[in-house]
Formats: sequence, structure tokens, C-alpha cells
Amino acid sequence: MNWEKLELLNEIQYYILGMRPNFQANALFSDETENYVTPMEPEPGDTVTIRFRAKRDNIDAVYLCCGEESRLMEFERDEDYFDYFKIDVPLGTKPFRYYFQVRVGRLKCYYDKRGVSKEVRPEYSFMIVPGFSTPDWAKGAVMYQILVDRFYNGDKTNDVEDREYFYIGDMVNRVTDWDKCPAFMGVREFYGGDIQGIMDKLDYLQELGIDVIYLNPIFVSPSNHKYDIQDYDYIDPHYGKIVADGGEALADWDHDNAHATKYIKRVTDPANLEASNELFAGFVEEVHRRGMKVILDGVFNHCGSFNKWLDRERIYENQPGYEKGAYVSADSPYRSFFKFSDESAWPYNPNYDGWWGHDTLPKLAYEYSDKLHDYIINIGRKWVSPPYNVDGWRLDVAADLGFSNEYNHQFWREFREAVKEANPNAIILAEHYGDARSWLQGDQWDTVMNYDAFMEPLTWFFTGMEKHSDDFRPDMLGNGLHFEWAMGHYSASFLAPSLQVAMNELSNHDHSRFLTRTNHRVGRVAQLGYDAASQDVNKAVMREAVVMQMTWPGAPTIYYGDEAGVCGFTDPDNRRTYPWGHEDHQMIEFHRIMIRIHKACPALMRGSVKLVEASENFLCYGRFTAEDRVMVFFNNSYETMEKIVRVHDVGVTSRDRLIQILETNADGFSEERRVYENRGGYLRIAIAPTSAVILRVLKEN
Repeated sequence: MNWEKLELLNEIQYYILGMRPNFQANALFSDETENYVTPMEPEPGDTVTIRFRAKRDNIDAVYLCCGEESRLMEFERDEDYFDYFKIDVPLGTKPFRYYFQVRVGRLKCYYDKRGVSKEVRPEYSFMIVPGFSTPDWAKGAVMYQILVDRFYNGDKTNDVEDREYFYIGDMVNRVTDWDKCPAFMGVREFYGGDIQGIMDKLDYLQELGIDVIYLNPIFVSPSNHKYDIQDYDYIDPHYGKIVADGGEALADWDHDNAHATKYIKRVTDPANLEASNELFAGFVEEVHRRGMKVILDGVFNHCGSFNKWLDRERIYENQPGYEKGAYVSADSPYRSFFKFSDESAWPYNPNYDGWWGHDTLPKLAYEYSDKLHDYIINIGRKWVSPPYNVDGWRLDVAADLGFSNEYNHQFWREFREAVKEANPNAIILAEHYGDARSWLQGDQWDTVMNYDAFMEPLTWFFTGMEKHSDDFRPDMLGNGLHFEWAMGHYSASFLAPSLQVAMNELSNHDHSRFLTRTNHRVGRVAQLGYDAASQDVNKAVMREAVVMQMTWPGAPTIYYGDEAGVCGFTDPDNRRTYPWGHEDHQMIEFHRIMIRIHKACPALMRGSVKLVEASENFLCYGRFTAEDRVMVFFNNSYETMEKIVRVHDVGVTSRDRLIQILETNADGFSEERRVYENRGGYLRIAIAPTSAVILRVLKEN
């Protein structure tokens, strides 16, 4: 296809909007980043300057619309291919929602977060929330998620011992073979990873380029994943430090944890608890000394049946310094923390509400207890304050907390206020599936784990797989139109400060490893076996995905071991140990280089994003600020593609030279530099099979 034919097709496409034939809809652009909203994070009472871009001499007027009101924007300047318009808007205390109306002659169209439309779409309006900001350190930060038990064993004296206690149907056990795959019911097996182990590997994380360490739960808990919290006030001594040991493990025949005196000693003795907290405080201090941050996992919707407030296992019943648990006694000070269905069953009342019916996960009954509410709010405040000074919370199943939506939103408003008062630079990000906009209004969560506007669209496009490896959809593999719709639709739920800190993951502890998804094997480890997770995987596709992870808006988040080639089906197989001693060094080096590129380009850290083309097996988008412009290309097919793409629309001027700074291919990757021709705002490029290319503008002096 030649340049002239491509230009003609563009004109035909935009003519269907009812505009004049030379109207360039692709040139229209605005967003909520600092490129187009100044200041991007205003305070109440501030005046913001909002800007809009159009092709030079291509439109007659543009209006800023807010509800029924519209105001004419003034011409600000022309620059190469574009005209820029601006308007100053004084803000109050309430969110300001707006969109644009573009006029050409007697015709008009609208511009919102989803782009150009013939109709007003209120659900896609831009929004500025006075007083809302997210921490600067988190914008574009590279995060690293660690399931502590599986990362590195730095202190063997705190390892869980065989038969130390009884948990969900069997005895716990210590795994002595670090490389063993997790058992199908592996919640009771422990590999020995701990806080000291992470401390021992900080050099590795720092050299990789990590900015933030996100830890899955580390508080006292009987499981290896620790989403069933036993004591929110202390780091689990099995992850921390055991200075006072003693007692006995259970006999083979004994399933009564009231007799698990070794476990009871380890997790209730104040000496162990205080030593573990002290170790953790020192760990955070060292992480901060290296210029990195720490985020903790907050499991506040439910606790565990071992929890000292409930004490179903009767671990705390006879220990000095502990009150009776709500399971043990009707007179427990914690009785209101849980919802009991039978008020006559004490002592040892088993009739409490469990999350999703799981009696090992008692649901916390906030509406029944102001004391519980205050306790958890104080926990939120405690760990972001001295001496621990962690840098934020990831909130587990955050939308489920409480028994009503109204209470849920009110609780998270109060949680935010308490945490931000204690540490204004702490981040609050939530686990959430689906539309999160009602929590992302600036008064509750800062952001979310970005499933809908990152992990899922990316996974469908590159692999055609559902994120658990439970389904393969050939119609979704390489489906650029679905990618464009999903990314655009779900990204519209975010305010700009939220999108810039969204946790963009390829894998995590709840889903199959991304590298495993590249083999298109549908199923789980129980049906397919361990070896199937690494059979026929496609590392070239993995490299494509990493390029997108490091170049798309948000905080790229690596699940421990992904960078070293770890495979695995969904939970528990996704929780294999980090492969110390037999890592995929090429993949590690690739991650290191991509992280370096991510950090070297302001456009990738905080810039605007514009999708230039999304078609079958092909994606091209640009990231840009006023001073930096990057273009990214993907060919997810098994044939070389030759493409002509329009580069003006991402701010590449006629004077700009585009330099290739990285190219992946079927065998690896290359940083060899190459100059690309920019002819009249168009670029011709040939892209190898299953590869990605990154170009950056090199300005002439």
C-alpha cells in the first residue's frame, strides 16, 4: 500500500462522521495527564488549564462541555502539524467532569476518553477530582511481587517443622527439596522463604531495577499464603525471627492444635513476635536506604479460624496476655467481630459466617462492631507509621468487605483518611475484578490491580488464553479490535493519577504464569500434570508481553520468577519457588534492559498514550510528553509484517528521526540502533514474526 492510498482511506473513514473530507479525526486528542491538564493533581480552589489538540487549520472551533454548559476554548499556539487550544477552569471541591465538542462548519462531533463520537457519552467523560493525588514515587514505578515462602530461605531456624500443627485436614510439613513443585493441596507445605531471604536478595532486586517490593501477607497465619490472618499486629515468626523456641510437635494421631505446643510457643510468645516486628522494621529501613519501597497485603474482609479474636483452634485460650476468643466464649470481647447464627451454642460455637462459606475464613462483621472497625483502621495506620514505615497497602478482595455497598464505601473512605494522615505518601491499591469506578473517585482507593485494563486484554491478544488457562479462544488470539475496545473501555474508569500507578501484571499468585499461557494448554495441574506447564511455551510471545508491560501506562509489576522463566498453571502451581541456580538468564537480562528503557523514557513513565492501529495480530501505539516520544509495534503472527503507520498523531514531527532502541525476535532481542524514515508523517516498517519493536524520537540539535 502506498502513502497516497493510505491517506485516502483515512479521509474516507473520517468522512463517515459527517465532517468535510479532509477532516483528520485521528489528530484530535486530549487526556488527563500533565500534558493536557495543568496542574494534573489540583487542590480545591485551584484553576486548571485544560488543553485540546487538533490538526493544523482543520477545525473551526472546540468547546469544553460540562453538563449543559459549554465554553469556547481559545487558540493557544500552532506547532508543526497541530493547533493547540486551551481554557482555564476554576475548580471548587467537587469532581469536575467534562468532554469536548468539535465544530467544522455546521457539523460537530464529540471527544471523550474513548475518542471521537457522533454522540455525547457521559460514561466516558474526563474527570478531575480536586485534592486527589497519588504518590509521585508510584507513578510508573516497577514493582516486584513476592510470595514470601517461595522466594528464598534466609533463616533456617524459623522454618515450619513437620507436624508442627494440623491445618485443613492434615499435618503441615517442611519441604526439603527447594525445586519440588507445589502439591495439589499444597497449602500445608512450607519451603522456608522468609524476610531474611528477601534481605539476602536485595542486591539482585536492585540490579534488576525494582522500585517497589509488594509482599503477599506476612502477618501471623497458619497457611503458606497467609490470607487467613491469625494476628494482624505481628509479623509471623516463621517469616521473621524465633528467639524463644520450645514445646512439641503433634503426635501422628493427634489433630488437636491445643496440643501443638511448639506452634503455640512460636506464634504467641511476645519475644518471638516483637523480634519479628523488629526484624521487619530493619528490613524496611534497608529497602528504603536503597531507594526502594515496600507494600504490604491487607486482608481485612476476613481473617482466619486460627485468629486470636475467634480462636477456633484454642491456641490462645490458655495463654497469658490473651482474651478469650469469640468461638471459645460468649463473653469474649471479640464476640461482635463475627456474625453468629446460633446464639445458644457456646462454649465453642462453630456457627459463624465464613467468607464464601469457608469456615477457615471467618468474615469480619464490621457493621456489628465499632471496636472491630477501629481496630482495623488502626492496623492500617500502624504499619505505615514509625517504626515500620511501609509505603502502602494492597487490599485483598476489597469490594467484599462489609455486608453492604454503602458500608464498604464508607469504610474505605475512613481507611484512606487514616492511612494518608499517618503517611501522606502511602499508596492504597485494591484487588478488584470488573468496573472499579465507584471506588476510584478520589476518596477511597488510589488504584487497583489492573486486570480489566491490562492483564486480560493483553493475555487475550498475545495468547488467546483466559488468565487461569481455563479456556483458549482462537477468535481472541491476535484480535486487535477487542484489545482496542477493552483497553479503551476499562481504562476510562481510571482518573489519570490512578492509571499511572495501576498495578500492571502478567502473572500473579491467583492465575497461571504468563509463560505457561503461551502454550495454549487448557486446564490445571491436577488434570495436566506439572510438565505440561512448561511444554511448548513461546518465549518470543513472553518477550512481546514484557515489552507491552514496560511501555503501557501504569506500574509494571513482575511476579517473582516470571523474569527467570518460571512456569505454572493456576493456584497452587503458580506458586513454584524462585529457581535459584537454574534461572533463564536471557530472560532476566531482557527484563533488566526493558526496565532500564522504561525508566529512561519520561514518555513511558508518565506520558499520554494513543493507539495508532489495532488490527489482526498487529498493534501500534505511541507514548508521548512534550519532550519525549516513543512508538511501540507488535507483530503477534508467524509471518513478517510490512506496515505503513501514521506517526504525526503521536506527536512525531516532520523534523524528527525515529531510532530503534530495541527489537525482539523469535530467538531473543537486540539493542542495535536503526534509523527509520519519517516521510510526511508516515513510517514504513517491517516487523519480524512474534516480535516487538520500540522506536524513540531523536531530535535534531
